[in-house]
Amino acid sequence: MSTRDRRNGESTGRGYKRLALVILITAVVTGGVTFGVVALLINIFERQQEARNPFFRVVELDGATEDPALWGKNFPMQYDGYTRTVDMVRTKFGGSEAMPRTPTEADPRSLVANSRIEEDPRLKRMWAGYAFAKDFREERGHAYMLDDQTYTERQSVGQPGTCMHCHASVYVPYKKLGDGDLIKGFEKMNQMKYAEARQLVAHPIACIDCHDPETMALRVTRPGFLEGIRAKKAAEGIENYDVNTMATRQEMRSFVCGQCHVEYYFKGPEKRLVYPWSDGLQADAILAYYDEAGFKDWTHADTGAPMLKAQHPEFELWNQGIHARSGVACADCHMPYKRVGALKISDHHVRSPMLNLNNACQTCHKIPEEELRARVENIQQKTHDMRDMAMDALMQLIDGITAAKAAGATEEQLAGALQHQRNATFLLDFVEAENSTGFHAPQEAARILFLSLENARKGEMALPLSGTPVPAASPVAALR
Repeated sequence: MSTRDRRNGESTGRGYKRLALVILITAVVTGGVTFGVVALLINIFERQQEARNPFFRVVELDGATEDPALWGKNFPMQYDGYTRTVDMVRTKFGGSEAMPRTPTEADPRSLVANSRIEEDPRLKRMWAGYAFAKDFREERGHAYMLDDQTYTERQSVGQPGTCMHCHASVYVPYKKLGDGDLIKGFEKMNQMKYAEARQLVAHPIACIDCHDPETMALRVTRPGFLEGIRAKKAAEGIENYDVNTMATRQEMRSFVCGQCHVEYYFKGPEKRLVYPWSDGLQADAILAYYDEAGFKDWTHADTGAPMLKAQHPEFELWNQGIHARSGVACADCHMPYKRVGALKISDHHVRSPMLNLNNACQTCHKIPEEELRARVENIQQKTHDMRDMAMDALMQLIDGITAAKAAGATEEQLAGALQHQRNATFLLDFVEAENSTGFHAPQEAARILFLSLENARKGEMALPLSGTPVPAASPVAALR
């Protein structure tokens, strides 16, 4: 064989090797791509199957299943979030640190929330003669709502069974008490003493209070809300409103929260829980409702004024804000959707959006978390500053009334000042007791605090005796 033939053979051999290598690489790449595509398709199929079966029916649930742990067997991801409401995390204007305490036989709690009346002693004067002057603490998660109500020092004055409406899982106890009739059971428990009613409940708010056990649809189970929203709608011209059949799903994502996060009062000797909404949801409309009904919560220990205590009117204030007007529900911020595998679920770790900015806020607001936090805290700081000015004005009014009484002013002479004290206190307390520090509706919160301050100043001007303390300058003038 010639040298040329030998070289041609070697060249041909190298060509075959390169071709074989190309074929091998192509086969490997094709196999890899095929494997990847098949794996992707399998994953998609598995996720589609997950989405078609959002839960596995491990246990049967019915209208008597009140233990949330049993619901958790079918809905472990939601239940996991629910159990996390034990977390105690403080934000700048809310939440609570875990304050250690020594358990006693009367109160077995080893941790409690911060005392608000120790942080701001002016609250004791505002509520002088009322149970809240004894014990008022920062809000904690839903996990604590029943124990904190059971062991508060406010129980020393004897609270009624009505309090269970918002502090316990009461749907099943109401049904049992009423022999299947929710409203009758509600009426019976209202008239019990707290200690008696406490024996009938076992859990804080639970799955059955917000979900139908057969369909998992959201539902309202609290009679106070059922009756309150019906009265509100009737005033708007909508008769016989049934929230569970007439509300939209997005409305229900706020209404189930509004069952309890509301202003209310105990009506009559039967202590019926009533939401005072027939004149509207604004603070001054509710105040007018109470005035017309001649209702008072207590008599102020220092001045003798007929007083009102605001509760926790998050639903009412939220209704006046931009989020409500934009169709954003309570759950969109406090229980935002999250992805778990192929599933999209509401995060049942109910908490401040400030602790979950990415899911709670950035879904709509495409700006950095630092900027979002700064915006919220700016609103809250300004609300807090206005609250402080209104509180100082109220303290000066109380000083003026007590000085006038000591100087011999009659009840008739003080009537106008006492009415202004009642108004100023309730309006201030409306923002104080509402747990967003004004964020749910900043302009409305400012308007309410301004009305409170105005009533405090008018109360001072209504005092009958000369020499009554009057501030050198109005806080409104100081802002100019």
